[in-house]
Amino acid sequence: MKEYVMGNAAIALGALAAGVNLVSGYPGTPSSEIIETIAKHPHEGVHLEWSVNEKAALEVAAGAAYTGARTLVTMKQVGLNVASDPLMSLAYVGVKGGMVIVSADDPGPISSQTEQDTRRFADFARIPVFDPASPEEAYEMIQDAFEYSEKYRTPVLFRPTTRVCHAYASVEAADNMQPKAYEGFVKDSGKWVIFPRLSFANHAMIEGRNVQIGEDFSSYRFNTVEGQSSKKAVIASGVSYSYAREYLKDFPQIKFIRVATAYPLPESFLLKALEGVEEVLCLEELSPYLEEGLLKLAGKHHLELKVSGKLDGVMPHSGENNATQTAKILSAFLGTKPPQPGADLSDMPRLPVRPPVLCAGCPHRASFYAVKQAMKGKKSNFCGDIGCYTLGNAMPLDMVDTCLCMGAGITMAQGLYWMDKEAVNFAFAGDSTFFASGLTGVVNAVYNEADMILCILDNSTTAMTGHQPHPGTGRNMMGNVVDKVDIAKVLEGIGVKKILTVDPLDLKASVEAVEECSKMKGVKAIIFRSPCIAIAKTDKKCRISEKCITCKKCISQIGCPALITVNGNVTIDEGLCTGCGLCSQVCPVNAIGEA
Repeated sequence: MKEYVMGNAAIALGALAAGVNLVSGYPGTPSSEIIETIAKHPHEGVHLEWSVNEKAALEVAAGAAYTGARTLVTMKQVGLNVASDPLMSLAYVGVKGGMVIVSADDPGPISSQTEQDTRRFADFARIPVFDPASPEEAYEMIQDAFEYSEKYRTPVLFRPTTRVCHAYASVEAADNMQPKAYEGFVKDSGKWVIFPRLSFANHAMIEGRNVQIGEDFSSYRFNTVEGQSSKKAVIASGVSYSYAREYLKDFPQIKFIRVATAYPLPESFLLKALEGVEEVLCLEELSPYLEEGLLKLAGKHHLELKVSGKLDGVMPHSGENNATQTAKILSAFLGTKPPQPGADLSDMPRLPVRPPVLCAGCPHRASFYAVKQAMKGKKSNFCGDIGCYTLGNAMPLDMVDTCLCMGAGITMAQGLYWMDKEAVNFAFAGDSTFFASGLTGVVNAVYNEADMILCILDNSTTAMTGHQPHPGTGRNMMGNVVDKVDIAKVLEGIGVKKILTVDPLDLKASVEAVEECSKMKGVKAIIFRSPCIAIAKTDKKCRISEKCITCKKCISQIGCPALITVNGNVTIDEGLCTGCGLCSQVCPVNAIGEA
């Protein structure tokens, strides 16, 4: 069957075509749609789950891979940091069934904290990595990745970037996709139990095996050479290959080398491809990984080869590549005619700047505002976290003083407390983040007798990445209704003595809860519970009456995008308003009410 699909969907269909038995992961843009696609397609016999975090996802998949089953794990690049502990050990132990770990990189970054390059992680972990250039290739290459994983009994990394994950293409998908038959777990403590002696022996095996994989990759079908022999050559990987190919189609006399398997580097392939070449330009996102590999190769084999790329400033070190930028760099390197400029857009009006904001009616806005009001005039620190609520840093709320990585706000608040016991220290975490990486931080706070207020912003979903379920929602990815994990009971079990649950859209009750907790010592928790407006649709609207004195306090205090001015008068954009009523509680003259 031929389908027009997103790159992530192509990866999902490719995994199903490969006979995957188990798929686990944690949502994170740009990878989230892989598991969601499998959930929408026939997948009888395939276990599917959103795990509580990436570490758990990888360990679940590792257990299944020990049985001989094929497993797929999905995450974004920062999720690989969370999964790195089991990954580094699993690289030594190995697997029986094919195991592919999709780590979607985010050059830009567009929706991430960092611009990490997963190819570096593959090198660090000493496991192979595949680097697709398009959705069509991703569909084919993910199937190859399973084959190589089983052939060499190792987990492998699969590195699509945002422009591959979210591009669309027509993919010829298999009609009959059945899970692979597998042997089952065979006990063997000499293989599956990691001890120093086993690690020592397997490390030596891995280094020898990787040389063999590099030779195997030298004949891999997606490592290609196009064009004719020339003194100048272009080498590319990932989506940069697609950009370069678009320009070089008009220059068949230029040798064009594509590397789809950056680690282990296919040395024999490259040595043959570089015969007669004196100068090569490397096109890649993000780090100069191939460039450094070529420099090492040139030194090792005494090649008279000038290598250009990021290290000599020809290519930028950060951010995405694109077709226009790549064409300009290629024309300068090759001495060809510069690309023709597009239509003259100089007279076009500039696009308005649209910074990201919390949605109109978002309960997180109300939670932040309640804490802000309760802490007026008091020394306080606000430790944020990863999620929609990171946008609480924007004015006029200005309620995120720190944000490092998922779950870190809870433990960073403790560090601030130990260095400044006069301040009231808050940690904000979403319900999904709490389950993913917040629990250990709370245990640490109780155990070490910290003084902090934990604010759980419970909107009953994983909103930032597309409303995936989590342990507190009462359903899972297998379509089953399950028992909800009660956050308040979990906190009570950990030993948190004061736990309050309030509706953040009730401003008075929320402020009182914060004030009550701020007067107590120890670890306190406030669960601000109100559903995300994207999943709790409402026809309610607010309106502004003639009582309005145009003080604009509603706008200046909470920053709701539904509150705007027209000809100097405050009004409500009914297309955005959800009728949450927060603005009516802020208005000093009661000029706002339900329409």
